[in-house]
Amino acid sequence: MLDYLVPGLMVLCCALALGKRRDGYAALLEGGKEGLKTLAAITPALVMLLTCLTMLRASGAMELLSRALSPALKLFGIPGETAMLVLIRPISGSAALAIGAELMAAHGPDSLVGRTAAIMLGSTETTFYTLSVYFSAAGIQKTRYALPAALFADLVGFTAASWSARVLL
Repeated sequence: MLDYLVPGLMVLCCALALGKRRDGYAALLEGGKEGLKTLAAITPALVMLLTCLTMLRASGAMELLSRALSPALKLFGIPGETAMLVLIRPISGSAALAIGAELMAAHGPDSLVGRTAAIMLGSTETTFYTLSVYFSAAGIQKTRYALPAALFADLVGFTAASWSARVLL
């Protein structure tokens, strides 16, 4: 069924274009051009974000931050083993998935740490990635309250994930 999704959408677009008596091919080309312009606008932000993340992990700074943050997380009821995930998730979704997989392999998917990590991955956002991509694409430069509000929402999400893993599962 899913094999026919893209061809079906293409046929639907062509049918709509024919119904409106417009050149569907030209409209698709124009959409592609706009998509490439957006890609060109957000690429520097993505490259910088991924470079910084790689440097932090390679230098060992993330491990040090993780150890330092672990006692503070326990005050919120968040398992200390998930500290690395809490640090990485707002920055990179793929790195967070890798850390979540490592946590589940080490502690088991049905353990408190494994369940908490899984819920954290599903209930939080890659804040810095999202802000950098969407703000650069929209040309927004003044982000005064957006970052603190988004990071607070992440903290609430991490805390709620930990609470739900303890109480509901």
